[in-house]
Amino acid sequence: MDPRGGAQPIPNEEGSRVVCANGEIYNFPALRREIGTTRRWRTGSDSEAILHLFDAQDTEATTKLRGMYAFAILGDDRLVLARDPIGIKPLYLGVGPGSDDTPILAFSSELTGLCEWASEVREFPPGYVFDSTSGFRRFARLPAPAQESGAVDDHVRHVRESLERAVTSHLMSDVPVGAFLSGGLDSSVIAAIARRHVDELHTFSVGTAGSPDLRAARRVAEHIGSTHHEYVISDDDVRRELPDIVAHLESFDQDLVRSAIPTHFCARLASQYVKVILTGEGADELFAGYRYHHDYADYDALHEELCRAVGTLHHINLQRVDRLTMRHGVEGRVPFLDMDFMHDALKVPAALKMAASSGPSTDAPSAAGQRPRTEKWVLRAACADLLPEEIVWRVKAQFDEGSGIVGMVERTIGALLEDARRRSGFDVGAYRAAARERLRSDEEALYHHLLTSRLSRPRMLLDNVARWTDHRVATVRAHGSPDSRA
Repeated sequence: MDPRGGAQPIPNEEGSRVVCANGEIYNFPALRREIGTTRRWRTGSDSEAILHLFDAQDTEATTKLRGMYAFAILGDDRLVLARDPIGIKPLYLGVGPGSDDTPILAFSSELTGLCEWASEVREFPPGYVFDSTSGFRRFARLPAPAQESGAVDDHVRHVRESLERAVTSHLMSDVPVGAFLSGGLDSSVIAAIARRHVDELHTFSVGTAGSPDLRAARRVAEHIGSTHHEYVISDDDVRRELPDIVAHLESFDQDLVRSAIPTHFCARLASQYVKVILTGEGADELFAGYRYHHDYADYDALHEELCRAVGTLHHINLQRVDRLTMRHGVEGRVPFLDMDFMHDALKVPAALKMAASSGPSTDAPSAAGQRPRTEKWVLRAACADLLPEEIVWRVKAQFDEGSGIVGMVERTIGALLEDARRRSGFDVGAYRAAARERLRSDEEALYHHLLTSRLSRPRMLLDNVARWTDHRVATVRAHGSPDSRA
């Protein structure tokens, strides 16, 4: 909002405080009406609302904000930091020595700069506010409502209505808005709803030549009438861009890097046309979209797992979305993770998410039995009128699989390892044996090497890297096999 007039930091009218913020406050129009003329507005930026709320309500202002954000307010010898309840926008704290050895507190949206200087670094927890005069306080928790009974048609209708509201709110912008479009259900639904509210919607898809995602995305773009763009990724592209991708991702996790590769190229493509991009992140966690969710026979346990999984997004998939979009100056927005929509989605019985129904019907799904179960059934049913039938009921594929990246990486990993061996004498076997982290493949060892070789002090960064496998251990042991990870 207001890219010309909203340069930061933004001061209040007395000049006693300033705010620096990252993200978007989606209820900014309502907040501006509420604040009205009680404060003098210097800009049209949504970030200024944070400062005016703070002037009036101090740290309680965080309870009024709806959106994705990390912000800092400084003034009167006091620093206040806060991060949105989901952790969509990143924030890290570092403590290190000042010029006279007095400890200095620093904050950043990236780990690398802090880790090169600080003696202690940690992630700022989502849903917390920090006040330098009083410490940390939690101001919000993620929704974890009980499953609600009710007619199937009612649940289907409520999901659709709630998602329409979420997408509409996320379109607020003074710059062009577009959408990632993989051709899968999640991104296609977001793009289809957005297209109804935008005169010209640009959509973006990437993949290897002939990949399923590219074909499906073209079909969706034609159906919804978007202005579509695509980029065909080559093996040379991956070999050339991989070090940059790993560096900006700040992770060596194999699954995360693989999914970051298409995100990088898609964000780069989008940056040529738009400044804001909508993505389908979060739908799999809310509606049971991963393979390992099929291992749950107990729907109550599945519901508990979905609630838990949403709480891990801030340092896994959301890290990928934020890092790789911002790498190219694009703001990634995630309508599925709107707080109100999350609450509505998690109220839907898990039996309607992983349902024994595999066709284009909104009839009540039967109980789990001999029939194969369809993930995200209720979301498919809620949006069946928006998209072609073959897209609505398309079999789930991860971004890196549908785009063809998995096959590409598997084809090129040997050459990448050989490049590293020639350049720096990289011995992957010895490297895996010496690493403190458990590196589950030569591929992951290469990513670990690419990440750490750029840093003089990599340990604190490595200690802050989250792993997919670490967050699946309890689930896999209780409900599935070691191969049933997301």
